[in-house]
Amino acid sequence: MKKYLLIVSTFLTFLCPSHSFAEDTNILRMEELSIQVMPEFAYHPNDHQKDHVPLLIGYQGTMVNNSSQPQTGRIEIPLPMKDKDFRIGYVADYSSNFSKTYEIEYINDLEKGTISWTTSEVIAPNERYKFVIEFYSDGIHVKKDVKSLQYQFKSFADINLVNVTFTEPSGAKNVKLIPASDKAQNHGSEENTHSYLFHDVKAGEVKTFTLFYTRSESKPTSELMNAQSIEKTTDYKPTNLAIGAISGIGVLSVGALTFLIRKRKR
Repeated sequence: MKKYLLIVSTFLTFLCPSHSFAEDTNILRMEELSIQVMPEFAYHPNDHQKDHVPLLIGYQGTMVNNSSQPQTGRIEIPLPMKDKDFRIGYVADYSSNFSKTYEIEYINDLEKGTISWTTSEVIAPNERYKFVIEFYSDGIHVKKDVKSLQYQFKSFADINLVNVTFTEPSGAKNVKLIPASDKAQNHGSEENTHSYLFHDVKAGEVKTFTLFYTRSESKPTSELMNAQSIEKTTDYKPTNLAIGAISGIGVLSVGALTFLIRKRKR
């Protein structure tokens, strides 16, 4: 994701399609973005050969309709499509009450490096619009049992709150993150998540992280969790891998991502 400038363009119209508001960039304001970096969590659903170390990254964004009119239209967001073996796994948005998600038929523009989609529901004035994007790449460097990942996020908009969370793979040891995360920002008492909260992030602002760990296990975390669930061991407690509640809206958890992965496999 290095050297990749993410730029978000929001194209909106009123319910009358002839009235365009593409030039008004303040119609939807980016309120918050949750990013979950999940090394060795799951393979892409279409992966038949599992001879590489997978990297899954989840975005969940929340926008606010700042206008005085209901809005519907097209959202366009760049993704790091030039990353090695980059593939999109899932794109969806939420109903207005966040009770359900709609899988989106998105358009890939490889030349621009963006995906775009039409909002599933009308966004009322002052209402929040939430979307989720799940993508995979082969960005983890491997040297025997030692794994490393350099992750860089370059903000594509002015965002009130950005939450970056790294989730350790099951069985990972000697985990080191640079910079070190603030324990007070980690979710609950879970030791396998490392969270970073950034307020008032400006467009173009860069956040860089380096992750090191050792792991001899070849199976992804999701597969191990599913196996444990099937065995129905009495002392098994699912690991809380939630991105965490950033606001009263709530955000996507890895548990939800796992559900989506299972659903697509079926």
